[in-house]
Amino acid sequence: MITFIPTPIGNPQDITIRAMKLFEKAEIFLCEDTRQTKRLLRLLEERFDMTYPDALFYSFNEHNGQARLDEFGETFKDKEVIYVSDAGMPVISDPGQLLVAYCQEQNLAYDVLPGASAVTTAYAASGFEEGKFLFYAFLPHKGKERSAALAEAMSNGYNTVLYESPHRLEKLLEEILVIDEDRELFLAKEISKKYQNYYRGTARSLNETFKTLTIRGEWVVVISAQKSTEKSLSFTEVLSLDLPPKPKAKLLAQLSDKSVKEWYNELIK
Repeated sequence: MITFIPTPIGNPQDITIRAMKLFEKAEIFLCEDTRQTKRLLRLLEERFDMTYPDALFYSFNEHNGQARLDEFGETFKDKEVIYVSDAGMPVISDPGQLLVAYCQEQNLAYDVLPGASAVTTAYAASGFEEGKFLFYAFLPHKGKERSAALAEAMSNGYNTVLYESPHRLEKLLEEILVIDEDRELFLAKEISKKYQNYYRGTARSLNETFKTLTIRGEWVVVISAQKSTEKSLSFTEVLSLDLPPKPKAKLLAQLSDKSVKEWYNELIK
């Protein structure tokens, strides 16, 4: 059995009783970073009387995940295996995706515990009204790929959540300012940790605010959906318009796989 267990994203008290019980009986730990996992287990042992597990610890990340599966993936069938990332919900923006796919392909029993996630925590704290959002994880670091990804995040029509490192946060705010200085943003710093803080405002106002701040720690950025005053017509609405065949055919061709000529011939029948 392989169990994917969320770990605290800041405050260790966010760990669940169920998670600690599974930690205690685990035989194998697959970890994004074994040192980080061992530190967490020692802390839980000291503060919450959890029994430190008699288990084997292996790193499992984007660089060695496939090699680990090739090496001893077969042994997972008969062991109590735990997968944890460094913090938060495993598999979300995390190399554990490879392990989930392996379980499905090999018909191995697995379970995912609910728990801490910076994505949903930040979005809940944002106060943005729309219940739907898109998660973009980390943008590319630089170049055309970054510009294209940010442009898409700014124009996809949904509130968008992304992660950003402290040394690139100022750059991100400046990039958003160029695209739309009035765009509403929400920034969450160091969620559930000692120096947690929330900031909400336009790209313009937050750029001014952050000129006086020392930017450190981990950040989640929520970008509000692009506001549009334009109304888009649906395919059915265009079809019902009282227009001459030629302009109607041009509109329908843009909304379908048929050519202007095909639509024109169909409309004049």
